[in-house]
Amino acid sequence: MTTNIKLINWVNEMTELCKPDSVYWCNGTDKEYEQLTKELIDNGTFIKLNESIRPNSFYCRSDPNDVARVEDRTFICTENKENAGPNNNWVAPKEMKELLLKKFNGSMKGRTMYVIPYSMGPIGSDISQIGVELTDSRYVVCNMKIMTRMGQPVLDVLGNKNFVHCLHSVGAPLNEGQKDSYWPCNPEKYIVHFPEEKSIWSYGSGYGGNALLGKKCFALRIASNMAREEGWLAEHMLIVGITSPEGEKKYIAAAFPSACGKTNLAMLTPTLPGWKVETIGDDIAWMKFGEDGRLYAINPESGFFGVAPGTSMDTNPNAILSMNKNTIFTNVALTPHGDVWWEGMTDHQKPEKLISWLGQDWTPDSKGNAAHPNARFTTPAVQCPVIDSAWEDPKGVPISAILFGGRRAKVVPLVYEALNWQHGVFMGSIVSSETTAAATGKVGKVRHDPFAMLPFCGYNMGDYFAHWLSIGDQADTSKLPKIFYVNWFRKDKSGKFLWPGYGDNIRVLKWIFERTNNVDSAIKTPIGYLPKSDAIDVSNMDFPSENMKEILTIDNELWLDDAKDIREFYSIFGERLPKNLLKEVDMLEERLKS
Repeated sequence: MTTNIKLINWVNEMTELCKPDSVYWCNGTDKEYEQLTKELIDNGTFIKLNESIRPNSFYCRSDPNDVARVEDRTFICTENKENAGPNNNWVAPKEMKELLLKKFNGSMKGRTMYVIPYSMGPIGSDISQIGVELTDSRYVVCNMKIMTRMGQPVLDVLGNKNFVHCLHSVGAPLNEGQKDSYWPCNPEKYIVHFPEEKSIWSYGSGYGGNALLGKKCFALRIASNMAREEGWLAEHMLIVGITSPEGEKKYIAAAFPSACGKTNLAMLTPTLPGWKVETIGDDIAWMKFGEDGRLYAINPESGFFGVAPGTSMDTNPNAILSMNKNTIFTNVALTPHGDVWWEGMTDHQKPEKLISWLGQDWTPDSKGNAAHPNARFTTPAVQCPVIDSAWEDPKGVPISAILFGGRRAKVVPLVYEALNWQHGVFMGSIVSSETTAAATGKVGKVRHDPFAMLPFCGYNMGDYFAHWLSIGDQADTSKLPKIFYVNWFRKDKSGKFLWPGYGDNIRVLKWIFERTNNVDSAIKTPIGYLPKSDAIDVSNMDFPSENMKEILTIDNELWLDDAKDIREFYSIFGERLPKNLLKEVDMLEERLKS
């Protein structure tokens, strides 16, 4: 099993605290997974889907009060409050530990504690990191089997080295003879990070990123701290490989806030003949410098934990094909034939009868959605039809370009390129999106989400900006990725989208691809390099030239208004904001006024 004394002592200590009836060390085998899914079926948590339609796949419904990440119950506990920053909820570590020790005391009574050794990234890669999650949830074990490399092979590589400590309990102890809930959880929830000791304590929730602690908790909040200490990057980014018709291949990473087309871009089906896009990852990228001075990236996950509603053969056929088998579906709807359905899956033909995510009979005339808006699928990445052949390469893949983007109806053009690395960091720091009807508050209000990392940066975001700037200072700038900003959501005066998006986004990626080869296809503007009027390939596409002109137009007055908003946003970081970013705002305003 293991000779790691730190691990053995920690498991013993947490066993004494949580008081489970038994402790089971996960080996990560298919046989183990089969046994756990059987137990989940027996408990009423899982329903096995129709084997002839969706082999080895399962359906489950969560408690209606446990359906998403709970940001207001997510904490960063550092000794110094300023180190957590205004972007995080903070409680002093000692105070939080005292509270959590009471919560976890006896929290696993009547249950099994599962010990999950897991690797974020290919086992043995220099970019990968190892964690161990202790949990009393079989659902978590099954999802972690898909989302990470887990089991005995990880312990073999761990040896006596350190690891990230991850403790999770649903907070629902069982008395002798008490029947278990189909979805055990606790009304009170805590998702707590102790970055200085590299540990995570999660209590009360059994759902998604609250409970699968390798995901946002480790891969971003804890890893972002590790990356700052060690000189690398842990980012909320997709990674794709793009191959030109001539056979040249480049890799790009891209960060977008929610509802900005991230998953669709990660699994893009190009409309330009001869171009190919392949997936390394759809959510998280870890990047370290290679011996040649370039940034190399891995996807630390081994599965996709994707939002189901809105995913269809029209919007993202590769995602649909990825989940044909070996998939766990949570909070979608169940069909009479033992398959799954959700809103947006087949809008032209809604099923006449379903069981909703609430376990109720549902028809098209029913009130409310059949699937929860945050319903999820957990599926192995290797099943993606366009998975890149290098997706598990322990060296990672060299990144040629980094993209940022948001949802903006005006102001921001279709695409522009940074003037240099510092300007690119400035572009990442001003990522913002306008709220949609699905969000609370005023529709169209600009919401800042720097680097698409605002909910996931595990320390003061002012320091995070400084870390990105330092990456440029320590590198050979000629080998750093070029940085771009894209906006698929620019609208005309009538409110219609100017750009078709989806598969046609390859046309923008083609321009970016060529710019990384220093093709002279850009003009310098006050905000950065924009494509020349004929630089975006619109062949075999009904796209009027006046639309291209409008989508690449810079309105200096609107940008000056945006600059005021940027200054206001920056002010929340106080003295922690790097002075060079304020200098970038000054220079932007000077260029816009000249």
